[in-house]
Order: sequence, then C-alpha cells, then structure tokens
Amino acid sequence: MTIHMEERKYTCTVCSKKFAKASSLKAHMTAHTGERQYACTICSKRFTQAGYLKQHMTTHTREKRYPCAICSKRFTRAGNLKQHMTTHTGERKFACTICSKRFALAGHLKQHMTTHTGERQYACTICSKSFTQAGSLNSHMTIHTGERRYPCTICLKRFSQAGSLKRHKAIHRE
Repeated sequence: MTIHMEERKYTCTVCSKKFAKASSLKAHMTAHTGERQYACTICSKRFTQAGYLKQHMTTHTREKRYPCAICSKRFTRAGNLKQHMTTHTGERKFACTICSKRFALAGHLKQHMTTHTGERQYACTICSKSFTQAGSLNSHMTIHTGERRYPCTICLKRFSQAGSLKRHKAIHRE
C-alpha cells in the first residue's frame, strides 16, 4: 500500500523529508547526526539502524536466506538476489549516454564511462601509474611487491598476475 503525502505528518527539520511514523523519522535523523548506536557484537562495527546491523550480521553467519528460483544460487541479501536475476533475464536498464551500450548494473555503467572520460582515479603510490579500476591497481602493485600468488599446477613456477599464468600454461599444451 502506498502512503500518500497527506498521511506523512512527521517532517525532518533538516531536509524536509516527510514520514508517516515518528519512528521512521527518528531512524532517518541518524543520517544527519551520524549517530551509530547499534554495534556488532563480533567486529564492533557500528550502524545507524537496527536493520542495517541485522543485515551486516549475515557477513559473519554466512546465512544465505535468498535462493534464486532459476539456478538455486543463494544470497545473503534480497538486493543481491535481485541483482543476480539480471543474469537470467538479460535485463540491461543502464545505458551509456555516449555510445548507448547497456549494462545490467549501475556500477558497470559507471566503470564503462571511464572509457569515454579517460578518468583514472586509482594511482600507484610508487610509480604514479594510474588505473580506471581498483583491481587493476592491486594487480599492478605486485610488480613492486614481488608477490607471486598464481602458481602453475604443472611446473610450480609462480606469477604475479593471473594473465601471465594463463599465457604460461600454453607452453605446457604445445
């Protein structure tokens, strides 16, 4: 049931947003005050609302209450299930305003936009090379750290990047 504007008699004094219940206004006010009165008993992370704490607790319990009706994959959050469903429906409601390419997730569109803007917000603190994705910067950092976390299961040679391991594996198939 939709609540009509005239039924929303509680108004936020900061942003003028209206609420039907005083408790909803009280919960909303934490967005302005920054008060985080709900604390996780496991990791001490704090939240503005009890519902956010409850949602957070699934990261510790690993409880996955939301199953996909198509492939039975399970999710900790309803929103993650809804996002997953786009893999089955093919729905791509986010469109690039420059090239019209479409995406299922807003985050993927945002990432795509960097191909048009050239924005590279992730910079290496050692050599100043910059990247469009945090993951690309993390992979790059292995050049400086010497970390080689990708071992070849055939000859045990180790590589700093997954792509290097993949190219290497081709020598074993020849």
